[in-house]
Amino acid sequence: MKEAFIKLHLSVLIAGGTGIFGRLISLNEGLLVWYRMLLATLIFYVVLIMLKKLHRVPWHDMKRIASVGLLLAAHWLFFYGSIKASNVSIGVVCLSLMSFFTALFEPLINRHRVSWWEMLFSLLGVLGIFLIFNFDTRYRAGIGMGVVSSALASLFTICNKKVSAGYPASTMLLYEMGGGFLGLTCILPVYLYFFPVASILPAMNDWIYLLLFASVCTVWLYILQIQVLKQISAFTFNLTYNLEPIYSIIGAMILFGEARDLNFSFYIGLGLIFMSVVLQSLNVLMQNKKFTPYIYVKWKR
Repeated sequence: MKEAFIKLHLSVLIAGGTGIFGRLISLNEGLLVWYRMLLATLIFYVVLIMLKKLHRVPWHDMKRIASVGLLLAAHWLFFYGSIKASNVSIGVVCLSLMSFFTALFEPLINRHRVSWWEMLFSLLGVLGIFLIFNFDTRYRAGIGMGVVSSALASLFTICNKKVSAGYPASTMLLYEMGGGFLGLTCILPVYLYFFPVASILPAMNDWIYLLLFASVCTVWLYILQIQVLKQISAFTFNLTYNLEPIYSIIGAMILFGEARDLNFSFYIGLGLIFMSVVLQSLNVLMQNKKFTPYIYVKWKR
């Protein structure tokens, strides 16, 4: 158990670094996500071949799984766009609105009753984003993209649950990564037409960051999560991952000096968002609900 908890916190620390890489890599968000999905798909495919865990999927199901990967690609586009338009702290904090959008979208998609407690707790997060939104006009574009990113992450999670039955998590992730990469490849020429760049090839530093990004923050992170969930409950897993934005913000403050760009209203808003997360976790614990470890939620970063 001690080793499992060490791996758990290591995985949270690695997940917190995904936003940092979004700031370190100089490519625009479109190329960044395209290269990340390309490299992660190739690396993960090789890993599954070596481990003999690659499973074949019927063509019909493959298309459904790959189409969900398009939502993941779109979410990443807006998430890293948010970071590049503002900063890492804004991007990861906006992602906390995912619980609000999940409480809103899931009853509509799955046709069940709205949980008013979930809506109430989530509105605390909305109030926190509202306070952050008003603290500096320079970051409103980044906050707007961050809100869209959290909505797309919520839709990805909900849709992923609908297509995941009967297949190993590793197979799901591989086909979603591949589907997201192929879909993004189709729209990338149009994207680059409206957002032109001097070169589509990464610089040497960017290649190093991209390889670390795809191998450590995608493939190795996934493997760590699988190992941890064999020994630790899904509730403990999800509750511990609430530390991820904190790690991202602390890392951004150390590496990029973002603390000087944030004022008191940001921290008040951040406090409301984390209060919302804690209350929702306690609510789930009191109701003794079973958590299902959908690893794909973690790839939203």
